Amino acid sequence: MSDPEAQRCTADVLSIALAIRERVLPLLGSHAGRSVDGAGASGDVTFAIDSLAERALEELVPARTAFYSEDRGLVAAPDAIDVLVVDPIDGTRPAMAGLESACVAVGLAPLGDGEPTMADVVSGCVVEIKSGEWFLAERGGGVKRSSGPVALGGCTDVRRMFWAYGFRGRPVRPTVEVLAELIDASSVGGGTFELGSQAFAMTRIVTGQLDAVVEVGSRLVDDVPGMRSDFERVGRGQVLNNSPYDLAAPWLCLREAGGVVTDGWGEPLDRHRLLGSGHDFQMSSISAANRTLHSELLRAVDAGVARLRSMSGP
Repeated sequence: MSDPEAQRCTADVLSIALAIRERVLPLLGSHAGRSVDGAGASGDVTFAIDSLAERALEELVPARTAFYSEDRGLVAAPDAIDVLVVDPIDGTRPAMAGLESACVAVGLAPLGDGEPTMADVVSGCVVEIKSGEWFLAERGGGVKRSSGPVALGGCTDVRRMFWAYGFRGRPVRPTVEVLAELIDASSVGGGTFELGSQAFAMTRIVTGQLDAVVEVGSRLVDDVPGMRSDFERVGRGQVLNNSPYDLAAPWLCLREAGGVVTDGWGEPLDRHRLLGSGHDFQMSSISAANRTLHSELLRAVDAGVARLRSMSGP
């Protein structure tokens, strides 16, 4: 993709994200947005505010561009050459409550043979619905923020870090067991947060407000015997961990800012398939402002998973 073409595509991603935000904003914090409209392709509940955002997305997609969204799955015309990977509202529940931690997340990749991976994402945008602040990344071109500087923190001590994790759709007891060492270490000298939006949390590392975000649900399903049934129990029959549409845009923003993002085992996310949901496509992630802190997080997660496995028996 040529530089002018890359810049045009990046501008398109921003304009789409901003336009979805404008459509959704009037329902932010409204009880009307809480009515249930069914279930999406991901298996998660679809609320009225989600349906509004999905309709806006469908109207905004450029010609010869497919899209994959949480509720619709893949929608692609035969002549599509690019694909948007979109979570029209990342943080639906904070949006329904009128909180700040709700975002529009849009990534773009060439459609190619129909099997693009995270490594193919060329641009990504995260727009905060309440404030309108945005983060815009172009692969190899850095990340821009609409207000304020990009300011990754230098914290390397888990006892002093400010960080976030996610519980929605995850069984709390085993998740806490894996994260217990980190939560206990940082609860007094640092800060721990459950913000309800992966995109919002990861872009807090870009602003310097957080030092790390840890989400290891998919690793628990794969590494701990019997854990999948616990996830399906909490998810009402579905495994509800982060999918590519949750991660593509904030992952690129944080990488282009100089942060470190891997899966729950410490491996790059690049190889993961971009178009899909469900456990086979979902990704755990460990995100940090620097490699030293990331190494400490991975060590603690490894220890936590080993501890949980020992409690689960053979």
